[in-house]
Amino acid sequence: MDSLTQIVLGAAMGEAALGKKVGNKAMLWGAVAGTIPDLDVLSNFFVDPITANELHRGFSHSIIFCIIAAPILGWMIAKIYKNKEADWKDWSWLMFLGLFTHPILDAFTTWGTQLFWPFDYKVSFKNIFVIDPLYTIPFLVFVIIAMFYNRTHPKRKLFNNLGILISSLYMIITLVLQRYAWFTFWTNLENQHITYQEIQTRPTPLNSILWSANIETKDSFLIGYYSLFDKDDYIDFSEFPKNHHFLGAMKNDPLITRLIKLSEGWYTIEKHDDHLFFNDLRFGQLEIDSESKKFAFSYELFYDKDGILVAKERERKMGEASPLLQKLFHRILGNKS
Repeated sequence: MDSLTQIVLGAAMGEAALGKKVGNKAMLWGAVAGTIPDLDVLSNFFVDPITANELHRGFSHSIIFCIIAAPILGWMIAKIYKNKEADWKDWSWLMFLGLFTHPILDAFTTWGTQLFWPFDYKVSFKNIFVIDPLYTIPFLVFVIIAMFYNRTHPKRKLFNNLGILISSLYMIITLVLQRYAWFTFWTNLENQHITYQEIQTRPTPLNSILWSANIETKDSFLIGYYSLFDKDDYIDFSEFPKNHHFLGAMKNDPLITRLIKLSEGWYTIEKHDDHLFFNDLRFGQLEIDSESKKFAFSYELFYDKDGILVAKERERKMGEASPLLQKLFHRILGNKS
């Protein structure tokens, strides 16, 4: 999830592990631990976007990394303070909790995490968006309140635990809502006599009220939206032909193999004026609109002057964000038109 949420979670874990012994230093180092796994984004400065996406949430989000890094970081922190309030084992446990809860939280998002790296399998429950104010804000408030109490005051532990409890309950609620949304999509597919192969359901940006579904059929993908505030349960699906045949000989290129693996097979090929685009459908559209054909992750495919196939990520303009949020809020409230 977003950096602020991971900092808050890490701080809460630090407090739970060592707050009574070292006070706010526990929150500080917990927040640091909660940030460390996402340092893999620095790969963006050294490799191409495809490789960076392949590396993201890989080794740094694995159980192996947590086990290796925690004692090393714990030893370093123990050397910094050199006191008897907390020893190397205490700091190592704090760092492990901060590091490990980061990928666990990320596993509930669409992107998922390679918890079991070096195996390729990603754990991804797809029940929460990467930024969800209803998860983060209450959690943040309780952690801040806890911070202002003395380290031995019982209310410090109480407020920290409340933050952990409320955020965890909200996470469970999103799992229930996801299942309800999935059932609604499934019912619509059955009632509309649509033959399908697989359904993936996920929340739309910043909320857990409006849900979207990707449905794979033989020759195309369907995308539909359902809000818990919809006045009726009927879903109008938009169809996007796979058009995988547009790749032609390109499909045998290793770059295409990597893109297909990255998209987990959820992709379409677009052709516009001799320009070819690879659309990764997993992260949805840039507009909550049945007519929209813009996707959050899209790559233009072309051969460079040396005859090497290149995938250039399609630019996402910041000016598109405001209209999207307006349409998103409109649709969340159950307005279908």
